[in-house]
Amino acid sequence: MAKKMGASFTGIDYVAFGIIDGDTGKLVADKDKGLSADGVVIVDGDGQGATTANITQLGATGADQYANNKLKRIAYGLQRPQLALTMLDMPFDIAQKIKGYVSDGKGGYVLGKIRPHVAVLVASEDYWGNMVFDAFANSSVDETAHNHGTDNQNEVDYNAALTIQALNPIDDNVFIDPDTGTQRAYKQFQSGDDGFTYDAMLSEVFGGYKDTNKQFANHGKTAATYDPTNQSHTSGTGQDTTPVS
Repeated sequence: MAKKMGASFTGIDYVAFGIIDGDTGKLVADKDKGLSADGVVIVDGDGQGATTANITQLGATGADQYANNKLKRIAYGLQRPQLALTMLDMPFDIAQKIKGYVSDGKGGYVLGKIRPHVAVLVASEDYWGNMVFDAFANSSVDETAHNHGTDNQNEVDYNAALTIQALNPIDDNVFIDPDTGTQRAYKQFQSGDDGFTYDAMLSEVFGGYKDTNKQFANHGKTAATYDPTNQSHTSGTGQDTTPVS
């Protein structure tokens, strides 16, 4: 019996980032030049994580094309994927690095001349317990505003809001349409698919990354799920372990 998979999903399990070398397309695995010694960071520390991750421009309404007084064809432009990501919080140094801000060594940070190439992976779950991933193998990250407000009887917070625009991957062999050989800027992964492996996905998205420290393998599911036998809602416990091939 084929495994059930859904097109809808629930929650945000985590968001992961990595900096990609602009010449080679490989992950920068260095705690100073990249985000960490192994190159990839899952933002899930104390009081940290994503609250919304809205991806737009995966497609657009096509343009009608007529001939012989009939609608004969619809023309579609290229994808221009963009992620609006709101973080409850995230490490300050990671935020500065992915935005391209550089330190003056005295506590000050300014926007640098060269924007980093950033790989991003957003993880959620469908209602059958499969993991669903939205992936950018190359993107540009910006924080367009800081909004301050006075506290009163209520605390007024600003949660970091990042605009992430997908770029075509640097490695020509990444995110390829197997039918035409065309490269795309966005890729979706579904763990319930027979051909899926975590190792292959992580390597493709994060420029050859290998999960040797098991940070993905040990990162449990966190969303509420549905019992596949009757679709009755059950509360998630966060104790299931994400499998790794």
